[in-house]
Amino acid sequence: MAANKEIPYKIYLEENEMPKAWYNVRADMKNKPAPLLNPGTHQPMTAQELEGVFCAELVQQELDNTTAYIPIPQEIQNFYKMYRPSPLVRAYCLEEKLKTPAKIYYKFEGNNTSGSHKLNSAIAQAYYAKKQGLKGVTTETGAGQWGTALSMACAYLDLDCQVYMVKVSYEQKPFRREVMRTYGASVTPSPSNTTNVGRQILAEHPGTTGSLGCAISEAVEAAVTQEGYRYVLGSVLNQVLLHQSVIGLETKAALDKYGIKPDIIIGCAGGGSNLGGLISPFAGDMLRGEANYRIIAVEPASCPSLTRGKYAYDFCDTGKVCPLAKMYTLGSNFIPSANHAGGLRYHGMSSIVSQLYHDGLIEATSVEQTKVFEAAEYFARVEGILPAPESSHAIRVAIDEAIKCRETGEEKTIVFGLTGTGYFDMVAYEKFNNGEMGDYIPTDEELEKSFTTLPQVEE
Repeated sequence: MAANKEIPYKIYLEENEMPKAWYNVRADMKNKPAPLLNPGTHQPMTAQELEGVFCAELVQQELDNTTAYIPIPQEIQNFYKMYRPSPLVRAYCLEEKLKTPAKIYYKFEGNNTSGSHKLNSAIAQAYYAKKQGLKGVTTETGAGQWGTALSMACAYLDLDCQVYMVKVSYEQKPFRREVMRTYGASVTPSPSNTTNVGRQILAEHPGTTGSLGCAISEAVEAAVTQEGYRYVLGSVLNQVLLHQSVIGLETKAALDKYGIKPDIIIGCAGGGSNLGGLISPFAGDMLRGEANYRIIAVEPASCPSLTRGKYAYDFCDTGKVCPLAKMYTLGSNFIPSANHAGGLRYHGMSSIVSQLYHDGLIEATSVEQTKVFEAAEYFARVEGILPAPESSHAIRVAIDEAIKCRETGEEKTIVFGLTGTGYFDMVAYEKFNNGEMGDYIPTDEELEKSFTTLPQVEE
């Protein structure tokens, strides 16, 4: 494609250009992510063991380290067409306002009712649950976008949907909770008194505002104690990053359409679903030696798993009922502060993202909450989209990198993921506008205390 072709504000793919298969970056990774371990035996989890918690076909996707492209079932392709392909937007107004020579693009995933990228995996996981003949699924949600997406997918496929929502988000984001209920989901604030593990967490941490680790524990218990139910997860797992690869595949195809090669690719990082989905095809290029990019993961300073965590086996949940995963972690007992980026309040990081970071293919940085909201409001005023707090972490660093280009005169091309909208996050914007928002950063002593809870695993 001609590189001098005029770039439109929004680059859309045609319907027939949408991905027909998900990309599995593990197939190109020389150092594969470490396997999930049975928490009792510390041996790799078998498919049979995992199928007690997850849908059978999703287990096969979870364990597949060799198949580069996995076909997307036609039913899921048809569902995707309701809101995909999503636009790749040239941020001309932001470039002009910043007076930067950098070219800035963002992949906008907020153009569906769930308001985020989460629907890409929600429909896939619900589809495989329905195909297996299940009654319903259980899950956790932080900011509520995953729970909203899953409730939409389950309503479409006539499945029961039970959501455990992190308590602080349940209270901060009542309207997102009500969207879930509108789509037929039951929503329980976590930790709760409805599960054994929830009661245990409440006893150990009275008055806790909860965490994704807590909510995962409750959702898993609810799944394994009800016949005809399985647990589904909105981030972290290999299968989720696989489904989210449609983000990166579309981004790459749109850039290729106009002969554009990115220099810097930026994504917010909580559990790794958005980041992994966006960067996977580009990381594949790097792994195969076909191209080189600078990839930046941006996480909250209040929950800095990549930048300050340990690379070790740890429980994926606070209640310690899930398999052990090797990842960058703050310890499963770590309860993040009640910041407003609920989707990034997870103690660990995807094993795929963790391995790529450990091998030096990506870098990571952390940013304080008030700086994130400064960038969010600046972007909203300039580009006209009210971004989610999670997405705004990527916006913050994209702006910072563009300013560096202004100072050096370098004409770099920056691509970042705009994971969703912030219209249900107005309590957070209110706190920021009222000057009531602070920045909490855990101390080294707090993190060291949490690290002492890491399981002892011989590798």
